[in-house]
Amino acid sequence: MTDKPILTTTGGAPVPSNDTSKTAGPRGPVLLEDYQLIEKLAHQNRERIPERVVHAKGWGAQGIFKVTHDISKYSCAKIFSKVGNSCDVLSRWSTVAGESGAADTERDVRGFSLKFYTEDGNWDMVGNNTPIFFVRDAYKFPDFIRTQKRHPKTNLRSPEAMFDFWAAQPESVHQVTILMSDRGIPTNPMHMNGYGSHTFSMWNADGERFWVKFHFKTQQGHKHYTNAEAEALIGKTRESYQEDLFNAIDRGDFPKWTMFIQVMPEAEAGQQSYNPFDLTKVWPHEDYPLIEVGEVEMNKNPENYFQMIENAAYSPSNVVPGIGYSPDKMLQARVWSYADAHRYRLGTHYEALPANAPHAANVQHYHKDGPMRFFTNDFGNADAYYEPNQYGGPVADPSVMEPPLKIDADAFRYPQEVTDEDFVQARELYLNVLEEDEKERMYENYAAAMGPCSKDVKERWYAVLERVHPDYAAGVRAANDRLDTDVNAVPITDDTQIEAAE
Repeated sequence: MTDKPILTTTGGAPVPSNDTSKTAGPRGPVLLEDYQLIEKLAHQNRERIPERVVHAKGWGAQGIFKVTHDISKYSCAKIFSKVGNSCDVLSRWSTVAGESGAADTERDVRGFSLKFYTEDGNWDMVGNNTPIFFVRDAYKFPDFIRTQKRHPKTNLRSPEAMFDFWAAQPESVHQVTILMSDRGIPTNPMHMNGYGSHTFSMWNADGERFWVKFHFKTQQGHKHYTNAEAEALIGKTRESYQEDLFNAIDRGDFPKWTMFIQVMPEAEAGQQSYNPFDLTKVWPHEDYPLIEVGEVEMNKNPENYFQMIENAAYSPSNVVPGIGYSPDKMLQARVWSYADAHRYRLGTHYEALPANAPHAANVQHYHKDGPMRFFTNDFGNADAYYEPNQYGGPVADPSVMEPPLKIDADAFRYPQEVTDEDFVQARELYLNVLEEDEKERMYENYAAAMGPCSKDVKERWYAVLERVHPDYAAGVRAANDRLDTDVNAVPITDDTQIEAAE
């Protein structure tokens, strides 16, 4: 008798052998009654779940959030009720475009998501490592993502599609400028910021609403790879982010971020030259300075990556009393679409999985049945399976009601207008933030990205850059021209190449 744990079937019965199939004689055939063989093979066929349509390649960790500054005048959320409050956090960072097997150091925006397990339920901060995004209306989001994925005929990534789409959505130039800058390839999750990106809202105990932006500033400093450095690294490993993150936490170098908010009084929305609910715009810090809130420390590697990170389901719909939404059109759509993506990918009861289950003491709802209903919610009385009921089932709490969201507008499909305001912040970034050496590297990054594009698509994008600043367009054009010259200057050394060239 072994002193090791006994292997059992999923039904709990001991398994006599895990080495060979049950056969009719030593040469076979295999008997259909060998249920454990069938179970083992059938489970293997089903042990993969659909990867995320976007943000498929990711890395994550567990940690803690601690409140260091009082913001109770802006939010009545219990987590912010006093300095020193804390809660567990689950993080996931990711690339956007690549599949689950993509290289970690591709030039791409990075997802930056945090799940706060508060006493009032889960609050999900589902953001990116940039404070803005490419488009401001969710109607264009599926089209945008298709340009980042594989071409239906070639099954290759298509720079032609990317820049063709961006040229038709000029408001994307702000985000594309960041993407093509040094910050387009962070060295790992620890050396990049996180942003809620959208405009959210908070309200205090008096029912006063404030518009807010969430910022998570890395305490490790910013580090980035050039294209050449990233390409060399990918030749050695495609998993550098996972290696860096796991090893740092494993040796006790716990990465930290400082949480800030920007706050705009509700009545001030509309007084700016820009739309404060436009996802392609930032709020200038001189107008709305950063207000420190707390610190996030990621200090534990999950014991099982699949269970805690692959099964993690983040959604902007997960808010708690004191934190809410805004008229941001992209946010409004994400509130629905993210949760629906999880229902498809993980199943009806995805929020009961360990990674997503709230740590709050009393999770009580009337969801029922469907696949994988592995929880009970009969509240001690089998008759309390609907609401309202007279059998002691849970009821709503009017005290956590959100104050009215003031909206005064006609319901209509308003046409999207591109104005100079869509280029102001990109112009500020180009002229006053990027140093000359950063601009030169950005031009070369553009050339590498746009190299396969047709002349027509290049010209359309140059026209967008012209509206930001003529020097911007000229720099990118010159870099592309140099690349074209270099490609055409490759020496032809044999008759076969000469014939092909002719």
